[in-house]
Amino acid sequence: MTLETLSTQLCHGGVQGFYRHQSAETGTAMRFAVFTPPGEGPHPVVWFLAGLTCTEENFTVKAGAQQAAAELGLMLVAPDTSPRGDGVADDAAYDMGQGAGFYVDATQAPWTPHFRMRSYIERELPALVAGAFPADMGRQGIMGHSMGGHGALTIALRNPGRFAAVSAFAPIVSPMNCPWGEKALTGYLGADRAAWRAYDACALIDDGAQVPEILVDQGEADNFLEGQLKPQLLEAACARAGIALTLRRQPGYDHSYWFIQSFIDDHLRWHAARLAR
Repeated sequence: MTLETLSTQLCHGGVQGFYRHQSAETGTAMRFAVFTPPGEGPHPVVWFLAGLTCTEENFTVKAGAQQAAAELGLMLVAPDTSPRGDGVADDAAYDMGQGAGFYVDATQAPWTPHFRMRSYIERELPALVAGAFPADMGRQGIMGHSMGGHGALTIALRNPGRFAAVSAFAPIVSPMNCPWGEKALTGYLGADRAAWRAYDACALIDDGAQVPEILVDQGEADNFLEGQLKPQLLEAACARAGIALTLRRQPGYDHSYWFIQSFIDDHLRWHAARLAR
């Protein structure tokens, strides 16, 4: 698999790079960002999955995560949120199609040929990162924001033991029970709601999936809190399953990267402590 380096910059003693490769899963060129901390490695890896409309650049440029990652010796990997390009299906709305892959493997036309973000994130990109970077794949954490928080939670729950830590900022905790999720899951997977359960963190937990603990930060001034995010559903599911959930409701914070920037150091330190075990 050929990896093309688009750019690299020295950052806090490490290297912030942007890369592109041809994906067998999506059938398209895919971009991703990697921050490699100072030192020879191998370094523990923390994945960040971004939200609707985002690319690999949003977290990398806006979150201010590199300083803490350099201090803690963490490699940060930020994939794009969907396949893109000519011939890739799209929707006129921001919450479906390019920029809105929802980290699923689509089974419905016209999405099936390219929208395989579950397999891309769970299998293809980790194999590429393991081969091309000084990554310690035996020590991985995963986090995300909004749609990417949904991705981080569901990927961790579907892959028990792979991730020593999982956290999220303002995640869509139950796509089966919000307008964003109902639209996306119907479009990508069809009308059979049973097929949706593999992509709903609360449903996965109720069906027996487990992780030891979860950290979630949620802004109380988030415009999407009541209609789309519904953290109380995750709180209830974790309580039923005995999963240790730390849900921090942050007064005054909204859904933006200003919110993420304010708490990213907490999340990275939380991940580092668990990756050191």
